[in-house]
Amino acid sequence: MRKIYLHKRFDSFDYIDISLMKVKAIKMLHWIWVLIVGGVIGLIAGALTGHGKSMNWIANILAGLIGSSLGQALLGAWGPQVAGMAIVPSILGAVILVIIVAFVVSKFRTA
Repeated sequence: MRKIYLHKRFDSFDYIDISLMKVKAIKMLHWIWVLIVGGVIGLIAGALTGHGKSMNWIANILAGLIGSSLGQALLGAWGPQVAGMAIVPSILGAVILVIIVAFVVSKFRTA
């Protein structure tokens, strides 16, 4: 195993290994946080449109994440941000997405 020296006096191989583990843990926690915030945004969008009871938690997360991308693409990233998502444009984008998906699904059910 090759040792990496960052300083002439110290063997910092263990320090690098621990810091890489911390970075991986932080990245994993970031993605968990993104999924939670996406689910909450999807839940709010479902409640605002009245279609929240027909959506399960996976649909809430997808609506929140896709709606967040849609809202920030259309409206920009202004306002408070949580987990890299601007809250107001994300909720508006998720509402637009839920309305469009509900319309398309209702057309398929009647056909």
